[in-house]
Amino acid sequence: MRGSSECAWLTSGRDIAFARARFYDLPMSAEAANDAEICDVRVLHQDAVTQTRRALPDDTLLANTAELLKLLSDPTRIRVLSALRVCELCVYDLAAVLGMSESTVSHQLRVLRAARLVRHRKEGRHVFYRLSDEHVFSILDAARDHTQE
Repeated sequence: MRGSSECAWLTSGRDIAFARARFYDLPMSAEAANDAEICDVRVLHQDAVTQTRRALPDDTLLANTAELLKLLSDPTRIRVLSALRVCELCVYDLAAVLGMSESTVSHQLRVLRAARLVRHRKEGRHVFYRLSDEHVFSILDAARDHTQE
């Protein structure tokens, strides 16, 4: 467990609700109180609070990060990125690999290009797509590894 031994880390929205109820002395059922992983005492750990506040990214960076994660929450986009992780492909090839229409693939590629997750290059009449950089590989790997734990 991270942090102070006096306080369990909140791990879900439910835990946060329990903590708020406890902090503000709101009524909580006995069953809910037994399920809650919250502090038994209300003590503010000022050093930890100060250190954490200083380390938090600014609101713009947090909003941009949330937008990226929202964009990556679409299974179709993850499939497109996963296919491009193997090698660069044109829209026609991607559609064949993924079993989707060219229109659907093209739309997803536009969204991914706007987010700078994929790049393209032209070769004659063909346009080939690939992942933008190593960061995209890392994001996909981290997400896959986390879901397999």
